[in-house]
Amino acid sequence: MCYDDTARPPLPPIAGGAQRAEGRAIELTAEDDNRFTAFSARTGSPGGPGIVILPDVRGLHQFYRELAIRFAEANVHATAFDYFGRTAGFGDRDDQFDSMKHVQLTQADWVALDTAAVVAHLRSPEGGGADRVFTVGFCFGGRHSFNQAARGHGLSGVIGLYGIPAPRSADDLNAPVLLASAYECPVLGLFGGADRAISSGDIEAFRQALGSSPAGAEGSTARTWPVSPCGGNLAGDPPGPVAAFGPPVATPGPGRASHQRP
Repeated sequence: MCYDDTARPPLPPIAGGAQRAEGRAIELTAEDDNRFTAFSARTGSPGGPGIVILPDVRGLHQFYRELAIRFAEANVHATAFDYFGRTAGFGDRDDQFDSMKHVQLTQADWVALDTAAVVAHLRSPEGGGADRVFTVGFCFGGRHSFNQAARGHGLSGVIGLYGIPAPRSADDLNAPVLLASAYECPVLGLFGGADRAISSGDIEAFRQALGSSPAGAEGSTARTWPVSPCGGNLAGDPPGPVAAFGPPVATPGPGRASHQRP
């Protein structure tokens, strides 16, 4: 996972007239009838951008609920969702939940089906009526976020932080570096140079694959912060490229990074 259980996204800068957004737990149903928990936060006005949050291995942890609220406070409708409805049943997960058992069972097609349901929610009045939708994911979710660009969701862009781009085994057919040629929208990959799970060679191969994809001409890129580990604080640098790409990405709150990876 990218952040330990005490980490929280930072509060936004104080601004005159700014109001704290609120979110709510919701139930969504995927096309295969999977029921899953999600957390939705809307801005004060309909329309504008929306973003699907794909969490790390913990699924719908409190960090990602609060991140959805931070996005809404930045005028981006946001919904985070739980991956494990098919294997662990419907409901909330506490910090004692054995997520890694269910991560190993999670299939890429399931994540795509659930993402499609979240995208539909964001486009609906209940989700904010977003007129353009992005995804952002972290570690496990970062890899899946990249690959949503090839899933026909009609996305305006995808963002992945610390998502492993290279094949993890000889039979890993879902590696982003292998699927980049099918990506249909701009892709922004954010990596930490001190991340022990992702080599600089893997990042460069992904960058090259993005550049040769149809979406590459639209501004896809992979960017590395040299001294940052997985979950490292990227404050002070990402807002520029991410804001240019679309919605802003909140930076990690306090708490040490963890190197537990799927």
